Amino acid sequence: MYSSRRNNASLSSVISYTEPKLHTGKTWYIDFTAYDPLEQKMKRKKYMLDGIPKLTDRRRRANEIITNLNVKLRSGWNPWANVENSRQYTLYIDIMQRYHLYLGKLYSARTIKENTLKDYEKRLRVFEDYTSKHIPAIVYAYQIDQSFISDFLDYILLDRDSSARTRNNYRTWLSSMCGWMVEKQYLVSNPVEKIRQLVEDEKKRTALSVPDIHKLKNYLKKENPYFLLLCQFAYYTFIRPDEISNIRLCDINLKEQEVFVGSSISKNRKDGMVGLNDSLIRSMLDLGIFNSPNDYYLFGKGFRPSREKVTTRVYRNYFNKVRAKLKFPDSYQFYSLKDTGIRDLANAEGIVVARDQARHSDVSTTNKYLKGSNMTVHEETKHFEGNF
Repeated sequence: MYSSRRNNASLSSVISYTEPKLHTGKTWYIDFTAYDPLEQKMKRKKYMLDGIPKLTDRRRRANEIITNLNVKLRSGWNPWANVENSRQYTLYIDIMQRYHLYLGKLYSARTIKENTLKDYEKRLRVFEDYTSKHIPAIVYAYQIDQSFISDFLDYILLDRDSSARTRNNYRTWLSSMCGWMVEKQYLVSNPVEKIRQLVEDEKKRTALSVPDIHKLKNYLKKENPYFLLLCQFAYYTFIRPDEISNIRLCDINLKEQEVFVGSSISKNRKDGMVGLNDSLIRSMLDLGIFNSPNDYYLFGKGFRPSREKVTTRVYRNYFNKVRAKLKFPDSYQFYSLKDTGIRDLANAEGIVVARDQARHSDVSTTNKYLKGSNMTVHEETKHFEGNF
């Protein structure tokens, strides 16, 4: 379980070994010291040579052993660790530095999104903080084993008092990181694979009732019409909050009443086209949304078109304040607006129309041939009145 490392930890954890030396006299032997990460101290290792009768053979054999030991020690080998290849002796701190660089490369190559990068980096910081205080010290790659990972997940669940879902999310991330370590041969197998997921409670998010939708609309119309437009946009388009934060004015086609969700910002990494209904277009025009430059984010600072992008946390925090003001239940979340819109469109126009508007189609072969403006937008979504 989680514990603190002694403050007076020895520098021997940094100086991991001493050079092997030959000792001659009444007995001949080679010795050196190496850091034992489990006992957290330098320990002496000896190789006796008295079993070789001739002194010339004994000295030749000593030179061979010393040369071999130096090569192994410099490559990271540790005599107190039982591992299968030299990469498992790689220093843990070096691996973490390399993993940070790896995540940065994935982001710059647009393999992962900014929010994913931030999420991974946050979990990595928690993991590194845990390992920095662990006894025995985590020095080499091979120490990242099943028992260590299991203890860390218990720390997340019990010491940090997190939910089963949070603990499972850490497990999923760890499986990804350890899979990368296996690929780089720092580990022989993924230690997360045999650690089970915990049963999670049902998500508490629920769709808004029709009366509460009207209550929210009337309140925001007076208090903040720009945030009302953001809420309506989430309700009618079913675009995810993170995707909304990346939509620019140039992505909107007023004439065709469509908004393009590019693969670079979409969750599924595919281009999508979503319909804009009549009332949403009217609200945007009434607020002068299109008076701003085309490269502005649609819902930036102040929930208005802006050169400055904001995170989805800004959306959620403001929605939560409004929720408290209107005394709505905690199960109403900003993402609930999408759930509510899907429900209402499906009831009004049918499940197929709602499915395509939400980009929930799983016809993957068809999607390979559809690029941007060639994707289907149902006319019904453009004229759907809804309850908002």
